[in-house]
Amino acid sequence: MSSDSIFEQFMKTNALLKGHFILSSGLHSTKYLQCALALQNPADANRLGAEIADKYKGVSIDSVASPAIGGLIIGYAVAQALGVRFIWTERENGVMTLRRGFNVGSGERILVVEDVITTGGSTKECMSVLTDRGALVIGAASIIDRSAGGADVGVPRISLATLDVPSYKPDECPMCSAGEKAYKPGSRA
Repeated sequence: MSSDSIFEQFMKTNALLKGHFILSSGLHSTKYLQCALALQNPADANRLGAEIADKYKGVSIDSVASPAIGGLIIGYAVAQALGVRFIWTERENGVMTLRRGFNVGSGERILVVEDVITTGGSTKECMSVLTDRGALVIGAASIIDRSAGGADVGVPRISLATLDVPSYKPDECPMCSAGEKAYKPGSRA
């Protein structure tokens, strides 16, 4: 699957928005990816999940984990394609945690999967929760890399497509300076 076909899917499902947006990282951008729309058809989610899983053929993976909520659908699809269990971390009182009775074993080999990576913050928070409990995070993956390869999460990382869109701190945002209203369309709005 090519980057172009992935972006076609995002355009077709209105998952790639253009305007002035506040990302979950707090940064501002001219483009926003609403991956839930791109993944609403199970066949599309399964196809993208299989594409990520294919990158890990021959790698020993015990589980896939994702930070909620954005990574849930694609993480599940990757786990299904790999034939391993799926767990997730989520924020409780603003702190990423492992809940719902999920546990990880010492040395358990885990792949962390996200929908979009911009700064790597959610991926790193998820990884920290897992490694604090003895797991071994062997890699990270996402559908889209908004960082143009710049997000360092401390483990090897792959993405299916890269979107090179500048992100701005709010006090350095040219759209804010021009008086344009910023929108936060994501799940943490």
